[in-house]
Amino acid sequence: MPVSVDHYENFPVASWLCPRRLRPAVAAIYWYARTADDLADEGDAEPAQRIARLQAYRDELRHVHAGGTARPGPWLAVYAPLQRAIVQHGLPLAPLLDLLDAFEQDVRQPTYADRTALLDYCRRSANPVGRLLLHLYGVDDAYALARSDAVCTALQLINFWQDLGVDAPRGRHYVPLADAHRHGVSLAALQARADSPATRALLRELCAWARALMLEGAPLALSLPGRLGWELRLVVQGGLRVLERIARLDHATLRQRPALGAADALPMLWGAARLRVALAAVEHRA
Repeated sequence: MPVSVDHYENFPVASWLCPRRLRPAVAAIYWYARTADDLADEGDAEPAQRIARLQAYRDELRHVHAGGTARPGPWLAVYAPLQRAIVQHGLPLAPLLDLLDAFEQDVRQPTYADRTALLDYCRRSANPVGRLLLHLYGVDDAYALARSDAVCTALQLINFWQDLGVDAPRGRHYVPLADAHRHGVSLAALQARADSPATRALLRELCAWARALMLEGAPLALSLPGRLGWELRLVVQGGLRVLERIARLDHATLRQRPALGAADALPMLWGAARLRVALAAVEHRA
């Protein structure tokens, strides 16, 4: 299930695989998340101003979710369609609030002591998107939710390691301190984009962690019906393909950000078609 707003390259807003009846709701969720991300990240406002705006945004969410009409103001174009989606599909409040908590956390620019702390952040910044999309399709069993969480978290982590050379100089440090210290890498070195064998070894290990999470969640794509299953297959392949691109750079993403292009489309489609075979091979090797 896709994730992340700038970060939401994998969000199926206009995908032909998304049923027409669900596209307005998917778009409403997207623009809700996208606008909140911009409030937290765009412009020259001070952190206190950003947090105040996110609080006002949160208040409007609670208002429309409680049955109020979207009010005139800067976010009417966001909350009017979101309100319709809430009424039509019964969107739950908790994942929508979790996204705002994560964006507010970004404003505070914390560090993460270990992988557990980073996973808690991903639980609020990434996993809600997958859960909201599954809700639209009427999927809510524990198996699906757990594997959706694994895919969403993996996508978020992959985005972090892909964007390391962009985020770290801005003071956004998503590398767990325990992993960095174990490899003898300081946050100052990451912020200075000081590429070295140690930083590459660190990224190699973090990418392996993200790949393992992706493969843990990938079987969900084989159990979901029709278009949703194929959508998720392509999302999984997109994440794995980015990891391949990072590996081709010898994990030097402090120096260069890898990106997918048109040439990646056919390999991703082939990987999506062969996902069952690939997962069976992974399970056999394990």
